[in-house]
Amino acid sequence: MKKNVYVLVPAAAAVLLSGCSKFGNFTSDMFNVTPTPLEYVGGEVPATISANIPSKVFPKKGIVTCTPVLRYNGGESTGEGKTFQGEKIQGNNTVISYKNGGASTMKLSFPWADGMESSELYMTFAATKSGKSVELDDVKIDWGVQCTATLLKETVKSGTTGQAADNFQRIIAQKQEAQIKFLIGQANLRGSELNSSNVKEFINKLKTIKGDEKGLKLNNVEISSYASPDGAYDLNENLANNRGKNSESYVNKELKKQKLSGDVDTKYTAEDWDGFKELVQQSNLQDKDVVLRVLSMYSDPEQREQEIKNISSVYKELADAILPELRRSRLTINYDVIGRSDDEILAQYSEDASKLSVEELLYAANKLTTDNAKKEAILKKTTELYPKDYRAYNNLGELSYKAGDNTAATNYFKKALSLNSKAAEPNVNLGLIALQNGDTKSAESYIAKGTAANNYDEALGELYIAQGKYSQATAKLSNSYTNSAALASIMNKDYAKAKVILNSIKQPDATTYYLSAVLAARTNSKSDLTSNLKKAVSLNSAYAKKAATDAEFNKYASEIASIIK
Repeated sequence: MKKNVYVLVPAAAAVLLSGCSKFGNFTSDMFNVTPTPLEYVGGEVPATISANIPSKVFPKKGIVTCTPVLRYNGGESTGEGKTFQGEKIQGNNTVISYKNGGASTMKLSFPWADGMESSELYMTFAATKSGKSVELDDVKIDWGVQCTATLLKETVKSGTTGQAADNFQRIIAQKQEAQIKFLIGQANLRGSELNSSNVKEFINKLKTIKGDEKGLKLNNVEISSYASPDGAYDLNENLANNRGKNSESYVNKELKKQKLSGDVDTKYTAEDWDGFKELVQQSNLQDKDVVLRVLSMYSDPEQREQEIKNISSVYKELADAILPELRRSRLTINYDVIGRSDDEILAQYSEDASKLSVEELLYAANKLTTDNAKKEAILKKTTELYPKDYRAYNNLGELSYKAGDNTAATNYFKKALSLNSKAAEPNVNLGLIALQNGDTKSAESYIAKGTAANNYDEALGELYIAQGKYSQATAKLSNSYTNSAALASIMNKDYAKAKVILNSIKQPDATTYYLSAVLAARTNSKSDLTSNLKKAVSLNSAYAKKAATDAEFNKYASEIASIIK
């Protein structure tokens, strides 16, 4: 590709081929450019040029190589040319008849460069007739590049960043279980069982709950009592019921002793076939597959029991190792662990932050203040107390990003990744910075690693804009009301959706208003264009310079001039 400094000059509407009287006039209307104006798409400026050369223009012994050149303030970019030949020339190029003329299509793409928004597309020629060189003047065939998609570098600044979440829970549900076993055919509570370690731990938990009523709260106690699936069903039902009643009396007595109030919910299962199946599956019984097959083949309890008894080689093992484990009551304390209140967390932070957990500190920064200076202070304290947790570094980077300090943000995000290379949030956030820098390849690599981030869909939608995949971008940004979502809809030509998004942005900025002006230009609303562009320029004067050369406003030159004067 050849790039030279070139100063734009006006071009004639029609240009004559010189040096050979038998060459006809080549004019700009012989070349149709699509789209008009040209459009920036995914880092390129693609174009389709249809050449339609009429009769008595192309000499029979002529050869012309047509090369499109995009000239702009600061340089020029040359596209791939195409060669045409007269009908008396031997070769493989497209033949143009002197009598009938001819047509052909050229597809090309110019790599984007800053300055192309103010540009002119020329067709240049290298011609010969009968082997002799002929000098031909250039023909201007189009002008301007619509580069609205490059506003992505601005729209991502106000989009959603990936915030590392805290896992703070003020109320955490907990359980404490114990099991009381019974002898075959009995429902009485034995002292050996009540003095077992798991029952003692159960009672100690009740004492702990009573002693810490501020931090612990009893919800209820559940009792589930069972009988093993051997013997008559009526007998087993009675046994399971009585085991439940005796266990309930014991629990109520202990609650009263600890002066605790709470519901005791009791239920029983006459024959615990589910528990039986589970224990058999976990066992090392030699013929356990045979037993499990019986359970799957028969649903009637009595038939199941008889078939299992018929397996004489295994029944004694079942009676000794499995069935005693099923004669039981399971006691479950359901209680809540209650954490500090918001005020208590803030007070503890002021008094001695080291006594707060990392989750409490992150929660304080994420949820308990809107003051960014206070957020930063809490997060920096978190990195001091918990230096191996990536989340505080990521969220410090998020604050720097929102403040427009991408250098500091990058350092924080990379520090977060040094602690957890797979962390979703810093990966996505580095992808957003890459998009601002126009580095689509790096952005794609980072964002692909951030599927679990809270802003993944939005970041992926912004990546699709950078890649020129506008329909995919609008799909990913369908639930977002951001500048980037509006930009995607504008580029996808869904102007109704773009208007809804722009009107729904809670904190519109200069870019919001500039996008609104672009939308107004595309929908032929002169008054909306004027009012929104004035707001954009008042908030960011750089938009005045951009508007002066923006191809979106080609039809509104006088209005633009009055705004940016």
